[in-house]
Amino acid sequence: MANPNQDARDGRGHYIRTPETAARDARAAELRAQNWTLQQIADELGFSDRSNARDAVRRALTDIVRGPAERLLSLHMERLESLYEAAIEVLEADHIVVSQGRIVFGEDGRPLKDSGPKLAAIREARYTLDAFWNLTGMKKPAKVEHSGGVTYEVVGVDPADLT
Repeated sequence: MANPNQDARDGRGHYIRTPETAARDARAAELRAQNWTLQQIADELGFSDRSNARDAVRRALTDIVRGPAERLLSLHMERLESLYEAAIEVLEADHIVVSQGRIVFGEDGRPLKDSGPKLAAIREARYTLDAFWNLTGMKKPAKVEHSGGVTYEVVGVDPADLT
């Protein structure tokens, strides 16, 4: 049987996932759940061999997990966005110094500005962005570079024997 998805390829010749292949993968998983062997699934659905049927079942299982995982990721991203917006609101607001329940005034008679809440908001915004980068995989691992020479020592060989 010819491959029905032969035309479902990208510009580099790699297969791309289509609704038809997703449905076929889901059907493979259904048959596997009914105790069909991989060879029976391959024969029924037109896979070239049982390993392709196994791959289809695995893709279907991945799709099952991916949906709820994407919803959870979206929920966490919304929460982080809300936290970030709250931190920015605190950062943009003006804060005055209060001591023992009273506003502290400067020599000019105006209330003293308190930078503590703004600094805390900056810190929280930074932590929120860091959590977002970790959650989305945008944070790259630290790259360690090292320089210097390498010395090789050959043990048990007389250098005169090498010439």
